[in-house]
Amino acid sequence: MSLGPAAQSTWSRWAKAAEVYRDRRQLIILLMGFASGMPLLLTLSVLTYWMSTVGVDLTTIGIFALVGTPYAFKFAWAPLVDQMPLPVLDRWLGRRRSWMLLAQAGIFASTIGMAFSDPVHAPWTTALAAVAVAFFSATQDIAVDAYRIEILEDSEQGAGSATTQLGYRIALWIVDAMALLLPTVMPWSAVLCLIAALILVGVATTLYAEEPKALRPALPSAKAWMKEAVVRPFAEFFAYRGWVIILLFALLYKYGDALGGTMARPFYNELGFTGPEIFGVTKSFGVVATIVGGLAGGVLVSRYGLFKSLLVAGILQAVTNLLFSWQAQAGHDIVVLTVAISADNFTGALGGVAFIGYLSSLCTAGMAGTQYALLTSLMAFGRTTLSAGGGWLAAETGWTMFWMLTTLLAVPGLLLLLWLWRQAQKETPPSGPKEG
Repeated sequence: MSLGPAAQSTWSRWAKAAEVYRDRRQLIILLMGFASGMPLLLTLSVLTYWMSTVGVDLTTIGIFALVGTPYAFKFAWAPLVDQMPLPVLDRWLGRRRSWMLLAQAGIFASTIGMAFSDPVHAPWTTALAAVAVAFFSATQDIAVDAYRIEILEDSEQGAGSATTQLGYRIALWIVDAMALLLPTVMPWSAVLCLIAALILVGVATTLYAEEPKALRPALPSAKAWMKEAVVRPFAEFFAYRGWVIILLFALLYKYGDALGGTMARPFYNELGFTGPEIFGVTKSFGVVATIVGGLAGGVLVSRYGLFKSLLVAGILQAVTNLLFSWQAQAGHDIVVLTVAISADNFTGALGGVAFIGYLSSLCTAGMAGTQYALLTSLMAFGRTTLSAGGGWLAAETGWTMFWMLTTLLAVPGLLLLLWLWRQAQKETPPSGPKEG
């Protein structure tokens, strides 16, 4: 039976939207996404799971969310990454790739340092090494995000963010698998050393990729450098109507998910799930859901635009947090865990693609590193500093109420989104997303 004209037209529009993935640049972005995802997990669930398995209390584990603070302040040194050439490396690799390579060397060294620390008897040493991982990871993110924004056209940013998320999630899958399974057969120090070696994927990609062509004016004086590197990127961003709302939106859109994500692994551990059980669910059903959600997000943005995609995904990712309240009531039930993680991963990836696509669309080539760092720093602030009390909140309210509260925390971000959507329909902000 042949499709009718309307069905054929709908199918052709979706097929055309999906063609954006057929581009060599997307492979490079995929591998760079992998390099960005690998160190992030070390300062999040790997660290909290490690501490949980060796008997560190929930409140302390929650406080350790602060080791990710460099992600929240990366805008402070983003102008250096945007405008300062590194000796020798800049002439060899170019601005973006030279900073990537430097950051990747730092990630490797600081991960090795964390591997040989002791979170029970010397927690400050572990914290210092984890902060170093976060610092170099945030620096890599500045360069990688700017590279992606500058190498793609505005119409390709949604697919680029989806590809980034896919590579990112593959890295999370591999790192998490190593953290959940390998400690049963080898010490944590050896596990973390093996994880550190994964950054070589990023090094190889950095050397293989081509430097994006972004015009950078000659800066003859320190004053001119300061104006171009620091003042202009922020001045252009602050020219947006409603820039305060944009910043608040960047902070709050995924805050409920971030708070829940910080405590997810200790939550599973308290319910009695073993590392292999968590791996079996998160790295099978969870990964498939994440990949499908990420790819669907790229097509959704290409087909329906950023704001509509952000609204749908935002509602879904808030509602799926309620499934973990169900999990808290069900206890050690692997079926419920599978449903909860699969739904959460799908909606989280869907929302992540639209969110990154929106933030990317606000940035200007040549200064994208600084502007994007400003926006994602706020997102990271919600994931780190504002999430540091997650352990205390879970201990005080119980897990069922905790997950209900993470759902309610999505409401402010959705209200801000509606305001931004309405403003975008009235006028197009300078250099902003052209969408009604």
